[in-house]
Amino acid sequence: MSAETTPGGLMPGFGNDFETEALPGALPQGQNSPQRCPYGLYAEQLSGSPFTAPRATNERSWLYRIRPSVKHSGRYKAVDLPLWKSGPAPFDSELPIGQTRWDPVPYPDGAVDFIAGMRTMTTAGDVHGQAGMASHIYVATADMQDAYFFNADGELLLVPQDGRLRVFTELGVMDVAPLEICVIPRGMVFRVELPDGRARGYVCESYGAIFTLPDRGPIGANCLANPRDFKTPAAAFEDKETPSTVTVKWCGRFYVTEIGHSPLDVVAWHGNYVPYKYDLRTFSPVGAILFDHPDPSIFTVLTAPSGEPGTANVDFVIFPPRWMVAENTFRPPWYHRNIMSEFMGLITGQYDAKEQGFIPGGMSLHNMMLPHGPDADGFEKASRADLGPQKLDATMAFMFETRLPQHLTDFAGSLKTRQEDYVDCWAGLKKRFNGTPEGDWD
Repeated sequence: MSAETTPGGLMPGFGNDFETEALPGALPQGQNSPQRCPYGLYAEQLSGSPFTAPRATNERSWLYRIRPSVKHSGRYKAVDLPLWKSGPAPFDSELPIGQTRWDPVPYPDGAVDFIAGMRTMTTAGDVHGQAGMASHIYVATADMQDAYFFNADGELLLVPQDGRLRVFTELGVMDVAPLEICVIPRGMVFRVELPDGRARGYVCESYGAIFTLPDRGPIGANCLANPRDFKTPAAAFEDKETPSTVTVKWCGRFYVTEIGHSPLDVVAWHGNYVPYKYDLRTFSPVGAILFDHPDPSIFTVLTAPSGEPGTANVDFVIFPPRWMVAENTFRPPWYHRNIMSEFMGLITGQYDAKEQGFIPGGMSLHNMMLPHGPDADGFEKASRADLGPQKLDATMAFMFETRLPQHLTDFAGSLKTRQEDYVDCWAGLKKRFNGTPEGDWD
């Protein structure tokens, strides 16, 4: 039985302790490591946290597999993936600081799989100290054929923009389409197929604490991203005796080993260190229902905390369809300077603060304390708009937001799709002050 033929399925819940088996009776009951596992399988624990982490943050899963992971690893040799960068890389690009925006990254010529198609846009923090993150774009045109990967440096949050992904992990299979996301834990082996022949999207590589749901505070028990809408794959496995490669990213470098079989051979498992997917359309937004524009933190789907309460290593924030009803209010996001650094992408539709120039597949970077906000046309339109109830529809933008400065890579700084005139979008903002309470709106 293989992952290609196993129905698998998805299990709901976030942070649950799951159990699942692809063959009846494959999962031991009452203990983790029997003397002899059913079907002649090997018991193995995959730990995503230190053994002594508090119960609420202790992450581990028990895997029952055809071969232990030591058989999926031979002698490694270094390989080069020059467009996948890791922090610290503060001087990779010579481009001066400033607000930056790009049109979509074009697809490459020829056959390029998901790993080879990774292009790093920004890095933040230090991969060696397990703090910070990197923002990537993937542009892929080929399946990973008998090629597998795991990232020892961090958790991967995948945000498809064009084309579906079929993500085969050790614990099961996830089909992930645009307007969905998935998370692959640090150290988990996977490969990616492209059902539509090619795919482009965004990746946040978080070096720090794992993603979790943000506290809701006064919002209470409901809304935002609800736990039941997260889906974890049921057990599915490959039993393939074919020459294969496993590539690992470790402390910012890449190594490959050759084996004679698939490493996705977990027949049963239980635990809470798991991959998962989420449909962004199930996010239940909250907002102002009388006046003023609340902070964008109300749109946080996932957060990877730092050691400082309320200050994230990474926040994943979305701007979904929603009603806007605030009275006597400038409704788009206000002008802002921020201690956090914001890498933004547009999955579909139009972003309300930037009606021109920011297109699906595009990106922008507003680094810490650099001002940003609506362009001149957006300001004019919002300042004169009829303030009846308005549905902002058919849109989905997102941010990877971090407490750390995001440094451009040389790839990002020299990318031909970078809009050199982006800063000019604010050039048309007029002086409205004339000493009168009404101001000058002619």
